[in-house]
Amino acid sequence: MIIGLTGGIGSGKSTVARAFETLGAAWVDADDVAREIVLPGEPALLAIKKRFGDRVMHEDGTLNRAALREIIFNDPAQRQWLESVTHPEIRQRLLQHLERLKTQGAPYALLVSPLLFESGQNALVNRAMVVDVPQALQLSRTQQRDGVSESQVRAILAAQLSREQRLAKADDVIDNSGDHASMMKQVALLDKNYRRQLNY
Repeated sequence: MIIGLTGGIGSGKSTVARAFETLGAAWVDADDVAREIVLPGEPALLAIKKRFGDRVMHEDGTLNRAALREIIFNDPAQRQWLESVTHPEIRQRLLQHLERLKTQGAPYALLVSPLLFESGQNALVNRAMVVDVPQALQLSRTQQRDGVSESQVRAILAAQLSREQRLAKADDVIDNSGDHASMMKQVALLDKNYRRQLNY
């Protein structure tokens, strides 16, 4: 069984995924795969460089993600172009990773993706789990973690589904606005449910 794990920026998706991992679940992160496909020599990076030039490149030939983020979150047309280049590539790699996870003997696997619904990756999963926190918490956590301005976080939030839309599509919800122990309790409960469904 593959469970999609999603949530808005700063909701704590990776923390929740690691909690499931301690209970024996395997996981793949779409953000890691998104970084993989823009490594030097990859076709997606060549296309990005061709479109935006050196302003989105570091001197060592790697992608300047901050510079690219600045462009695409201020220009929806550019963001759409970037997604048309990267999303099919990400999907292809995710399928490869998920195939590999199937052979590792975990009871179920998580596909961790901030854009699970927006990118259509939910078609790859059996259930969708949403990590939910209030927007004020998303803003403060992301600003602290990434050292970015509030306006940039709001632009990223605007590009994602609203909290209400995401919750409406969820099969399972983890409220991650409390402490670590509260999150772990919810994870343990869901893990038990998934194993019961799988007779594992």
